[in-house]
Amino acid sequence: MRSPLPRTLPARLLALSATLLGSLALAQTAAPAAAPTGETLIPLDSRPATSTLPAQMAALLGGAVHLPPLSLLGDATRGADPAALVAWLAQQPKDGPLIVSLDALAYGGLVQSRTSRDTAETVMARLQAVRDWQTASGQPVYAFIVLPRQPDAVDRVRNLEVARRMIGWATEGVFKELHVTWDDALPGSPSPAEGAELARTAPANVLVYPGADEVLSSLVARALSPQPSTLAVEYSQPKKAEAVIRYEGIALTQSVALHAAAAGWQAVQTESETILTPFGGQGTRPAQPAALTLYIYNGGDPRGAALRVSQLLRERGAVAVADVDQINSGNVRAWADLYTLRRPQDLASLAAWGTPGNNLGTVLAHAKLALSGASVSAQDALLAREYANDVVYSAHLRAQLRAVLPDAKIPGSDAQAVLEKLAAPYFPLEFKSRYVLANATLPWNRSFEANLQLQLEGGK
Repeated sequence: MRSPLPRTLPARLLALSATLLGSLALAQTAAPAAAPTGETLIPLDSRPATSTLPAQMAALLGGAVHLPPLSLLGDATRGADPAALVAWLAQQPKDGPLIVSLDALAYGGLVQSRTSRDTAETVMARLQAVRDWQTASGQPVYAFIVLPRQPDAVDRVRNLEVARRMIGWATEGVFKELHVTWDDALPGSPSPAEGAELARTAPANVLVYPGADEVLSSLVARALSPQPSTLAVEYSQPKKAEAVIRYEGIALTQSVALHAAAAGWQAVQTESETILTPFGGQGTRPAQPAALTLYIYNGGDPRGAALRVSQLLRERGAVAVADVDQINSGNVRAWADLYTLRRPQDLASLAAWGTPGNNLGTVLAHAKLALSGASVSAQDALLAREYANDVVYSAHLRAQLRAVLPDAKIPGSDAQAVLEKLAAPYFPLEFKSRYVLANATLPWNRSFEANLQLQLEGGK
């Protein structure tokens, strides 16, 4: 969960971000989509949203996905062993891009990037494995590194120095793309100013913006679906979208623009025709067609929102839904109505699991890949997985679990059996296929995140 960011971003940072994002979009115009034979992912840590979800997105286009065993990745109390990750990386086929969290190799994960007291030289020695991999394979590397949140970071100077050196590597061509992001910036945190300073001299293959958990998914989209594609955006409450949002410190419209560009989307012409929508509301029709319409539920009438999404699917085709009205939970009424209308199965992607930035990053990454040749079965399974974890768990089961089993009692308990019993009434899920619950786990021994794994009814 993110903590509040400052109420505004430095204007120079926004301008620089826009310039860099535009440069990348232009640079990719000539890059055709190509189905890789395989891709290697090193996630930020072992949480489902940072590991399982981007890996399933990467698998949408049919290539092999090389993912470390979750036991090698860090969790809330134990960091990954960087040496073990380096050894694992050395054994992987070099048949496609490397998409990597540098913090996992440098420090052992996101939590450990804040608490590590290792020197910059020690950290750089670990990261040398990425440079060696790129030299040996000739394959592109898509990487990200996070400026840690305040006050948890014990050595900000070291973290900032390592980020600067990674930007130097990007300048040399070690990285095809490098995303430098910042996490959970409290009011007064130095992270946005640090990001602005880094962005001033960063080359065109470096993006600087707020983010963390969703960034690997964005990089998967950049690596596997590099061709630019057009995006139209509609909000359930357009005027509210101009206000500063929680945990981002910028207007929702600005966050959408940054995350869209980070995943490789280009906005269509902004002038639109106002039209009437169900329940007497108003929507817009873009002045030119777009490959995807992103519908953002940011409050208002949930039933009207569900009907509007249904209308958009009929009129425009590809639609993705990001529910950002609440933090870490979808709107129960809106999703219930969408499910009754049998619309989630028709979406390009959906997200309601985290902060606005989390949801925007993952929904846009998934949609980019879904529209780049994903198989019908893989796409349907991923949509069902998202619905189970983002809506069923986050909006329903988490609160039920906490009522009967507080977090303090989860370690050493029969939490998995309790969770699976609570989840039983919500399955099977009806998408294009029917999915039953295979198991439900709490991978970090807390109720904040769960991993609901599904399987086809009657199958595996």
